[in-house]
Amino acid sequence: MTLNELLQYLHDHSEFQLLDGTPQESLRKAVEETHSHPVAAEIIRALNGKAGDRGGEARLERIDAVKCLGPLRLKYMADDAPVEGFRMVEKTITTIDAAYNEEALRHRES
Repeated sequence: MTLNELLQYLHDHSEFQLLDGTPQESLRKAVEETHSHPVAAEIIRALNGKAGDRGGEARLERIDAVKCLGPLRLKYMADDAPVEGFRMVEKTITTIDAAYNEEALRHRES
């Protein structure tokens, strides 16, 4: 799955506003630190970093997508961290699993 595909899936299947424009625009804004939602920007930057900072068309495996969010998860588990950040990271991790599960099922059916 490409980073753009994953970002769009995450946006479409969670109650959080992950994207700030298209996936490509959101990626650019996250990198430039102009994204409208700081936690979403951190998530996007982490995913992009794990994709080798190669942009939205870079392929990203499930294990890499989930593992790269580990440090953010720990950051937002801290007592003084905003609960919204923890919820967003947790929901993102479970939605990443759903995205890759759906992709695997599509490949099996075709």
